Amino acid sequence: MSESSSGVNTLSGSFPKSHSSQCSDLRVTRTPLSVDHSPDSGLVSTPLPSSRFRFVSWHRLEQCDVTGDQLTCPRVREGPSEEERSLERRRRIREEEGQKWEERLQENWENCLELNLSYQDLGDAFQQENFLRILRRLIRVEKLQLIDNSLTNLSSVCLPRCRMLNLHRNHLVCLRQLPKLPAVEHLCLSENAIGSLGGLGALGNSPLRSLNLARNPVTFTHDYRARVFSCLPKLEVLDGIPKLPEDSLPIRFPLPETTRMCNIL
Repeated sequence: MSESSSGVNTLSGSFPKSHSSQCSDLRVTRTPLSVDHSPDSGLVSTPLPSSRFRFVSWHRLEQCDVTGDQLTCPRVREGPSEEERSLERRRRIREEEGQKWEERLQENWENCLELNLSYQDLGDAFQQENFLRILRRLIRVEKLQLIDNSLTNLSSVCLPRCRMLNLHRNHLVCLRQLPKLPAVEHLCLSENAIGSLGGLGALGNSPLRSLNLARNPVTFTHDYRARVFSCLPKLEVLDGIPKLPEDSLPIRFPLPETTRMCNIL
């Protein structure tokens, strides 16, 4: 009896002890073991069924005289039926359609009713340009949050159905930089850089009920509240304070300062 370099007995007619039970079973079923005759194998016997099963489908082995415990590889069970495959195909189609629908919803800005696009960190001109492109698609939005976005000019945007717009903490310097808001009812412009009331009359035709201009330079204007309420007769609340009786008083224009002349001799 000889032994190869791999430590496996190579004497013809003998097999490793670990496969003795398999050999006895194969003798009973008259299924000879195959021997690897490749040059590199050293004539090492392998505990596999005869080569006559080489091209037999695995799920049809039960029709032969070879049992599962005589195979050294896992058994492959019979595949699913045609009905099961059809159900699996339909399930995958539904999943793909659902995923595509979700993707369409994510890009369907036109149908958004409430949207929060705050804190976008728009530090580049390319980002601001594309952000404005998105805002122009919001033709059905009713509530829009645009807090702390470093926005400077929204005059090219029209929000025909917007009832509430929050532009808190941006970089607007003039009311003429606001978007077109024919249906706005609540507008927040606090903590911007608005220095005058020029352009406020454009909101006179809208149903604006509350306006917040707190912490803007314009709030230091003489008769600031009276001027705002005179331009917006439908306004009810300004900077969080309801309309007061004195807000309806006539505007008192400041007297011109006397010119002082100094003659230098």
